Amino acid sequence: MIEITAKLVRGHVFLSGEVVECIISFTHPVSPSHKVSQSHTDVFESLAWASAQIHCQCFTDSKLSKLKENAKNSQNLAADTALGTTVATDNARHEFSTKPKILFCDLRLSPGQTKHFIYKEKIPSDSAPSYRGQLVKYSYKITIGTQRVNSPVKLMRVPIRVLPIAEAAVLNEVVGALCNETTEELTPANPFLEIRQKEKPVDLALESLQNITARRNPNFYMISNLWGKVARFCLFKPAYKLGEDIIGTFDFTVSTVKCMQVSVSLQCEEETIIDPFENNPEKNKQVRIITYSKHHEVCLGYKYTQLILPIPLHVTPAFSTDLVSLRWRLHFEFVTSTFAGLDAPKPSDSYWQAPSDVPIETMVWSLPIRLYSTTPVHVAQGVQGTSFHRMLVK
Repeated sequence: MIEITAKLVRGHVFLSGEVVECIISFTHPVSPSHKVSQSHTDVFESLAWASAQIHCQCFTDSKLSKLKENAKNSQNLAADTALGTTVATDNARHEFSTKPKILFCDLRLSPGQTKHFIYKEKIPSDSAPSYRGQLVKYSYKITIGTQRVNSPVKLMRVPIRVLPIAEAAVLNEVVGALCNETTEELTPANPFLEIRQKEKPVDLALESLQNITARRNPNFYMISNLWGKVARFCLFKPAYKLGEDIIGTFDFTVSTVKCMQVSVSLQCEEETIIDPFENNPEKNKQVRIITYSKHHEVCLGYKYTQLILPIPLHVTPAFSTDLVSLRWRLHFEFVTSTFAGLDAPKPSDSYWQAPSDVPIETMVWSLPIRLYSTTPVHVAQGVQGTSFHRMLVK
C-alpha cells in the first residue's frame, strides 16, 4: 500500500496566468506484516509511473442543445492522454487541459520511505475562471494519476479555484507598464545599488486592479418617475473588488414624490449563446439573474439614508467567453406614493394618525458596476477550501 498526498503551497485560489505549485508525496507506510517477509524484494512497494496535469471542464444547461453536440465532440480532445479519457463525461464539455508532466517512472519505496515531487504549471492567462452559474459552470482540477504494473490507473483530483485577472482595459494598462520598463541591460551598472527584481505580470495586474478599485469618483443619479423626483443617489466609485462593501447615499430632500421604502440588490447577469448560427438575437440567448446580497429599508420621512452592501468572496468577477458573459449590477426597487395623507404633521398638530390604506407604485432601476478580483490569499482565507488531499493505492 502506498499513500499519496498533495499539498498546494499557496492555497487553493489562483489568478489566471499564475503558476500552480503543488507538492506531491508518495509514502510507503510501515506495516507489521513487513517483519515477516519471504525475501528482500517483498518489502518494497513499487509504482510504474505517475503524472499530473490541470483540467478545466465546462458543464452546461440541458437546454443548450448546440453545446451538447460540442461536448460530445470535445471528448476527443480529452482522449489525448490517459488522464483525460477518464475526466470527460456526457454532460460536460472539456474546455482545456495542460500537457501532462511525468513525475517519475518505476518508483520503489521501502517501508517508511517517502519521496516528494514538486509539480508546477502555469494557468493560461486567457482561460475561463472558475464559475458556478445556473446555465454554465467552469470547474478546475489538478489530476494526479499513477499505476501499478498490470493494474488499473488510479486518479486523485485536487480542486482549485481560478479568478479572472482583469478586463481588456486593465490588461492593456499592464502591458503598457511592462513596455515602459527600463531594462537592466540599458541602465549603467552601479555596484552600490541593490539589484531590483522585475515584477511579475500578475503582480503588475494586481497593482493595476488596486489602483482602479481605490479611485473615488462619486457619481450622482437623479431618480424620477412620472410624478416627479423620488431621490438623488450617490455612488462613491464604480469599480469594486471581491470582499469590499458597496457604499452609497440617498438624498430625499430633493424629492417631490414620497418614497416609502427602498431595496437594493447585488445581482449578476448571466447570458449564454444557445446557437451560434441563429440569426435572431432574441432567440439565440438565455439570461439568468442571480441575486446575492440585499439592502432593504423603510425610508418614509427620511431626509438622508445610506447603502452598505457587502460583496461576497465566493462570487466570480465579470468575465466573458465564447459561451457565456457575466456582468454585475445594482438593482433598485422604490416604493412610492402620491397620497396626500402621508404629508408630515404640522407643529400645531398634537398627534399624527397613519392612514390604514395607502396607494403605492413600485419602480425598478438597474445600475451597472464593475467587479474585479482581489488577491488569492484574501479569497482563500474567507472561503472554505482545503489545500491538502490524500489517497491510498492498494
